[in-house]
Amino acid sequence: MSHEAGRILVVDDEAAVRKLLRIGLTAHDYEVIEAGDGAEALRLAVARAPRLVILDLGLPDMDGVDLVRRLREWSAVPVIVLSVRDREDDKIGALDAGADDYVTKPFSVAELLARMRVALRRAASPVDGAPVFEHNGLRVDHVERRVSLDGAPVALTRKEYALLSELVRHAGRVLTHTHLLRAVWGPGHEHDTQYLRVFVRQLREKLRDDPAQPRWIATESGVGYRWLANG
Repeated sequence: MSHEAGRILVVDDEAAVRKLLRIGLTAHDYEVIEAGDGAEALRLAVARAPRLVILDLGLPDMDGVDLVRRLREWSAVPVIVLSVRDREDDKIGALDAGADDYVTKPFSVAELLARMRVALRRAASPVDGAPVFEHNGLRVDHVERRVSLDGAPVALTRKEYALLSELVRHAGRVLTHTHLLRAVWGPGHEHDTQYLRVFVRQLREKLRDDPAQPRWIATESGVGYRWLANG
């Protein structure tokens, strides 16, 4: 059997969950390798070089957040957390540690596959270092610091531009409030979430983005924001 879609490392201490994911992912041409604990996951991440990791937080030998941190010491492999923990603090902790996305159990395999495709596209064609971001009429020139929508210039303040730039550089990834506040406003502003909401609202207005049916910026309730479009 060919595995054209790539190799996926599934890390979960529940055999039933691993089996469900193995069946669902192999049906879509992914090759699945499995680990039941953090130590085995780290070994397989080094030995088998997966394209993406699906990770449960409740591992028997270490917390999944610690595993994310250890992976991020040497690897940029996309990590999607798949966990029964649904508290905002758990999501924020995993995302701030370096996870790319967070899906709660019980979950839809179709939704997980969609999140995987976004993460894999971003990993294959990262926009972080690209001088120009373009998608569906939006153009962000990181060199000239200019933004246009459907050919018309979009006038942004310095902070609005910095916020937009941070979002598009990480297109498809959930960015927490803390991440965005640190990146745009600097240390000491991590708790100014209301300030961030004001600037997101202003940015949406200038980009004609309806929060009820977002084209660009999706709200991850209580956690942060995700830029939906890819360059």
